[in-house]
Amino acid sequence: MLFIWPHTQLISNTTMDLFETWEDQEIQFDLSISKALKMRNGEKIIDRLEFIEDTKGNSGDKGVLVITNLRTIWHSMTLARISLSIGYNCIQDVSTRIVNSRLKGITEAIYIQAKYNGLRYEFVFTNLIPGNTRHFTSFIGVFKAYNSSRLYRELKLRGAILKNGRLRLLMFEKMYSAVNGVWNLSSEQGNLGTFIVTNIRLVWYAESNETFNISLPYIHINSIKIRESKFGEVLVIETNGYSGGFTLGFRIDPKDRLRSVTKELSSLFRIHAQAPEFGVHFVTTDQIESNEPVLTPPTLPNYDEFEDESTIGVSNTLAAYSVSKTGKEDGLPQYDSTIGLAIETLPDGYTMASLWEVIPSTNNK
Repeated sequence: MLFIWPHTQLISNTTMDLFETWEDQEIQFDLSISKALKMRNGEKIIDRLEFIEDTKGNSGDKGVLVITNLRTIWHSMTLARISLSIGYNCIQDVSTRIVNSRLKGITEAIYIQAKYNGLRYEFVFTNLIPGNTRHFTSFIGVFKAYNSSRLYRELKLRGAILKNGRLRLLMFEKMYSAVNGVWNLSSEQGNLGTFIVTNIRLVWYAESNETFNISLPYIHINSIKIRESKFGEVLVIETNGYSGGFTLGFRIDPKDRLRSVTKELSSLFRIHAQAPEFGVHFVTTDQIESNEPVLTPPTLPNYDEFEDESTIGVSNTLAAYSVSKTGKEDGLPQYDSTIGLAIETLPDGYTMASLWEVIPSTNNK
């Protein structure tokens, strides 16, 4: 369903100039505390736990674990520049492991395996409060809710999203309109089908075969346009880079109907962008017992002496989280002429010079 027209005339345009949703797609190290705890539109804090040790990378340092519907954030309680942001989409496996904590000794901790930019990482978080396992239940529960709600956040092709021509609605999803006679221009002759417009996504399916379909959440749309092409005036929808950077084209006749559908999509697009529904919902035991609402963003700790470190960049402590592609702890030794010693093979992206830097030479976002 991908097509690109090199020579088209723009008739009308609706572009959403918003920061792309990186929070669940990336792993970030040592963001400034204000940036690490800044919630994007639609991001909600589900739980906040103090006295959590980052046993893998900052053993002996007490911190705070913030669990949102898109990621898990850990930051030190003493140094503002030490923080982690782990997007759930990067996580490959979650389990528990017996570890030796510097602050608590032999104990059970949550063990996370993740992958980002071709590198594999391990994270271990230990609750320093005796007998408290809330970090297990909250994190694992939210991560399962994230994995089971991907249709809210991912572009889906040829999915089982319909039954007998009726859309299987998601929780909190409302259907607004169905538009017949929509041509999908993914091939020279096109495919005739139907639009289903909801408050969360746009769905198109072929009349001849409902398994030939596309489910496109609004959060992946960059722009909605009407363009002049060899097919006449058509609706063009461009997706962002996280969903593949697709350009999708649809023809709707007559022109008045095309403009009406485009106007409706543009309106829903803007509304959803202001308060996106990511589909991740989890209620902690404490909230059930006390009938409390979901937590609001916490007040930032008093880190005045570190406020000038907003662009500190990635510290080399991330090497503590990295594991080799083979899954082994150590690589084969190699001779390094700069120090005259044999050293372990460095992961991709690392050099001897960068490992000796106190402050990285390049800043992270």
